[in-house]
Parts: sequence; C-alpha cells; structure tokens
Amino acid sequence: MELTLGAPLTLALLAGNGFFVAAEFALIAAKRPRLERAAAGGSRAAGAAVAGIEELTVTLAGAQLGITMCSLGLGLVSEPVFAETLAPPLHAAGLPGGASHAVAFVLALGLVTFLHMVVGEMAPKSWAIADPERSATVLAPPFRAFTALVRPVLAALNAVTNLLLRAAGIRVDASRNVSRTPEQLRTIAVESRRLGLIEETDLSLITAALDAPRAPLAGLVVPASRIVSVPASATPREVIETAARTGIIRIMLRDSGAGRSGQAGQARMVHVRDAYLARARGRETPAGELAHPVPVMPIGTPVGEAVATLRARHSQLGLAVAPDGRLAGLVSLDDLLTTLLTVA
Repeated sequence: MELTLGAPLTLALLAGNGFFVAAEFALIAAKRPRLERAAAGGSRAAGAAVAGIEELTVTLAGAQLGITMCSLGLGLVSEPVFAETLAPPLHAAGLPGGASHAVAFVLALGLVTFLHMVVGEMAPKSWAIADPERSATVLAPPFRAFTALVRPVLAALNAVTNLLLRAAGIRVDASRNVSRTPEQLRTIAVESRRLGLIEETDLSLITAALDAPRAPLAGLVVPASRIVSVPASATPREVIETAARTGIIRIMLRDSGAGRSGQAGQARMVHVRDAYLARARGRETPAGELAHPVPVMPIGTPVGEAVATLRARHSQLGLAVAPDGRLAGLVSLDDLLTTLLTVA
C-alpha cells in the first residue's frame, strides 16, 4: 500500500480509536443528574448519553470492540506502510536488505505505537475527563448509533463471555447493582488520584463525603441554652408570638426534656402552623395537645444514622443526649442534610 493512501488511513484509524476511548471515559465520568436535567430540557444528545450510562455493559463492550478494531487496523495497515516507506532509504544508506527491513519494521512499530498511545489513547482520555458532561453529549449520539449497528455482535460476545465465566464458577448478573463500602470507595478514590484520573481537590471532596455520614452529631448540636421552648400549657397566641420573636417555627415544649440542664425525657415540639390553624378555628388548644413527638438520640450518633432516624420518624428535629442521659442540645434535619450534601 502506498504512503499516500496509508497515511490518511492511519489518521482515520487513530481518530476512530480516540473517538471510542473518549466516549468510554466520558460516559463513565459524566455526572448522570446533570445529563438528566439537560435531557429533561429537551437535549437529545444528553438523552443519548443517559441511555448509554443506563446500559453501561453494552456501552463498555461497544467501546472495547471499536478500540480493538482500530488497533488491529493500525497493526495490519499502518505498520507495514511505514515499514515499506522507511526500508528503501535505509537500504540506500548502506544497510543490507534484511537489516534495512528489520530496522524499518522496528521504527515503524515504535512510531505507530507512539501515535496510538498519545493521539489515540491519552489525548482523547484527558479531553473526555476534563469536561465529561460536554464530551458525553458530543460523542454519545454517534457512539449510540455504532452500538446499535453492532448490537448483535456485542450480544454474542457478551453471551460467550458469560458462558466462560459460568464455566469458571463466576455468576454474572448485569441487572444487579454492585454496592461498595466506604472503605472500598475511598481506596478507589486514592488509586484514581495516584493514576492522575482525578485532582487533589476531588479526592478531598470524595473523602469528606465518605466521612460525613460517620461523623458524630456533636458538631451540629444547638446547645440546650439556646433551645427555644414554651410550656405545654402555652396558648396558640403565645406560640405564634414566640415564633415571631425568635424566627423559629418548630418550638420545643419546656416540659418535654428540652430544659436547659435537666434530664431528657419525652421530647415534643409544636409547629407554629398548628397554632395558626387552632386560632383560625377559634380554639385555645394548649401547645401540649398540638405537639408532636421528637426522637431522642445519643450525642455520639453518626450523622447518617441520625438522618435515617429523623426521616423514619417523620421529624425535622431531634434531641441529643449526653452519655449520662442529660440533655446536650437540639439537632435539625436541615443541618444534617446540609452536612451530607455540602460537597455535592
């Protein structure tokens, strides 16, 4: 094959290899919620990216098939073309025929390998990781068209792969979500940073997100001295006035364990909304009859567990107690969720 044909074909194969590498990394690294929001806004490209993420097994198989085809093409076409082009000048320079062909082959192999790694692998990978959502929306439509075209081939390859795995005693369930422990996720993040796939700031955010659910409540507790409360006998008007003065809409009952230093007993709180409704009906219902129970938790409870407790009890507030049973303070679901989501 002549160089005039082999060089453009080499460039095409490198571009194809880069396309499949970039599509694979973009669809893996892209944040699905952002793509879903864009798809909901009418972006078909974002919708194609979301569809690719939903069937990640097919996506990865399609990318690997494309990369393999392009790599084989470089080996079958590009290396012989460059070797045949370099051999005559080397022979003319004084190398024997056999030696010139051997040296030309080594040089051609090194050149094609270099181009394959830099142009076909590393550059497109870095581009895709730098802006994965944008890369995914650009590459997903043509990549989805390719996977649709070769889907029968991918299905056959996956079937053979699953047979081999089952023969080795490994059962594959593509529909099952694989859960990982925080320790495993932390190890993955550290390894990704070592390989240069994520930045140091990203590693810090991931670590903080993994540590947040296990952090104790102590740093989020409103001290007992600052808890806004009313007696159980307070009228709706008194509840409303207290809310207007303090800006607090969920007010603890003073006889429910929300005292300044006493033991935490049965915790209850009244919502100013219920006080307004009672007044609208012309009733002077005491706060104790409008109150809702509030969960009581040890101050050492992890944030993640505390969130689960409050959500299960349908409560926005909770009381934290010291190991000796004395009231430590108040926690709110808003503060707990902010701690968990602040790194998102």
